[in-house]
Amino acid sequence: MLLYIAGMVWDLGEAMRKKAEFESARLMDFDFRQRVRATRLLARNLGLNEAALVGEIALRDEAALLDLIAEQSSLSREDLARTYEHFSGEARQQLIAERGDPTPNRLG
Repeated sequence: MLLYIAGMVWDLGEAMRKKAEFESARLMDFDFRQRVRATRLLARNLGLNEAALVGEIALRDEAALLDLIAEQSSLSREDLARTYEHFSGEARQQLIAERGDPTPNRLG
C-alpha cells in the first residue's frame, strides 16, 4: 500500500517489513543475552567454569548444553533443567531491569 503525503510516497508494506526485521533482531538479541546470563548464573551456582560453558552456547542448543553441564555436575538432567529454568527466569528479570521489557512495540 502506497500513501501519497505532501509530495512524498510512503510504502506502508516496506515500513512494516522493516519494523518486523527490527523487532525480530531485538528479540533474538534479548533471548541470546538471557541464555548467556542464565548459563553464567547456573555455572556459578554449580562451581563450574562460566567462560567455558558460555563458549559452548554457540556450539550447542539448550538441551545439548544441559547434557554437557549434567556430565560436569552432580545434578540429574531433570534437576538441572529445573535449576536452569529458575536461573533463566532470574536472568530475564535482570535483563528487563537493565534493558527494558522486550515485548514488541505495537503500532496503533
